Amino acid sequence: MRILISADMEGATGVTWSADVDPGTEQWQRCRSMFTSDVNAAIAGFFAGGATGVLVNEAHATMRNLLLERIDERAVMLTGRHKDLSMVEGVQRGDIDGVAFLGYHCGAGAEGVLAHTYLPNSITGVWLQGEPASEGYLNSYVVAEYGVPVVLVTGDDRACADAATYAPRARTVAVKDYVSRYAAVCRPPARTAADIAAGAEEAVALAGRLDPVRHGPLTLEVEVDAAHLAGAAATVPGVDQVAERRVRCTSPDAYEMIRAFKVICTLISNAVESPYG
Repeated sequence: MRILISADMEGATGVTWSADVDPGTEQWQRCRSMFTSDVNAAIAGFFAGGATGVLVNEAHATMRNLLLERIDERAVMLTGRHKDLSMVEGVQRGDIDGVAFLGYHCGAGAEGVLAHTYLPNSITGVWLQGEPASEGYLNSYVVAEYGVPVVLVTGDDRACADAATYAPRARTVAVKDYVSRYAAVCRPPARTAADIAAGAEEAVALAGRLDPVRHGPLTLEVEVDAAHLAGAAATVPGVDQVAERRVRCTSPDAYEMIRAFKVICTLISNAVESPYG
């Protein structure tokens, strides 16, 4: 029984503002410890529940944030960028029985601590098949295509509510309660570690290979905060500018959908000019 942990940072214990997750800042250095504590709690819980292996995939920004020297030695960690499936890299290996979305958050335009979808700004909304799509929502389509269920989601209380839209059977653990995009009522690390471990232990019972779900064709829409960003994204063949600040593309499956979204995000990001965006 092998579990993949997709570890994002905005939904980690104690994280409430941009400096907490911006690599290189003093606050980021501090929050890395709490992020690592969350991951270790999940690892411990999964093994307590009967897992035989855990792969941790770094999923935030540079994807080099967790402290490897402090990671539970029973797990292994995939760190670094430029991975085919980005946040859920590893699920395609064929030996994963369940996925945990750890430290996740709400999507762009929604109410949630550090809410965004892939880019911290510029993108104001994402829709998949006409439904608002957070990173968890998008990634759930990808893992389902490989027959792997989402068994655990952690983050703020709004992220846990969002999980009900894409993984209604998954265990959820809130490590903080939303006040504003940059404020939350936070539980201390000792408490969140216990809660995450207990949730992970229970979540193992939900793991197990399923029949792959073929979703396609999938229509993705992305809205941005400036017209020139939509124009930049529309330079990709198959991506159409359907409104002044919105683009649309259709993919045959979730694998191609998430890869197309990555390209769209890259072009949007590269078209941003400081300080106007």
